[in-house]
Amino acid sequence: MTQFSESPFSSRPGIARHDGLTIALHWLTALLVVVQFLLAEFWGFFPRHVHGLMIVAHLSFGLVLTAVLVLRLGWRLRPGRTFFDDGAALLDTAARLTHRVLYVLLAAVVAFGFLTRWTDNKPLSFFGLLIPSPLGSYSRATGHFVDQIHDYLAWAIIILAGLHAAAALLHHFYLKDGVLRRMLPQRR
Repeated sequence: MTQFSESPFSSRPGIARHDGLTIALHWLTALLVVVQFLLAEFWGFFPRHVHGLMIVAHLSFGLVLTAVLVLRLGWRLRPGRTFFDDGAALLDTAARLTHRVLYVLLAAVVAFGFLTRWTDNKPLSFFGLLIPSPLGSYSRATGHFVDQIHDYLAWAIIILAGLHAAAALLHHFYLKDGVLRRMLPQRR
């Protein structure tokens, strides 16, 4: 199976596309991050019963994001995986660093999401299936501290992902180098 196929949209020869699984995992991750962020930012504006449902959705989608992240990292780090280099050393270095930092932030926000729930000795809910805390209760101050870190990490992801998206748009509209097209589903 070929990892990449030549892009018919590229203005530069040699621009290849990511494989279908990489593209699907990228966009699923992006969707989950946006949904998670919006749920957390807006659940306080809803009545208590809706607020509770939004928290359960946030916890459930957080577990889905965890599985997607593990799958994505496994797929990305598999032996023989080829990474794109466009020959512009500064841009290539910035892209690699951005991707690595996003992965670290995603792993950290997921870990602190688990800890936020578990330091209060509350179970995680996966669409109604309760996963009990393996930790005991901690002080309210500890729980608040862990929750604050989770919030800061979420904001850091949103900011960095926004810069990542802006860079992709810069590549597409200004540099016209086909970089964004690599991550778009192929037209049929």
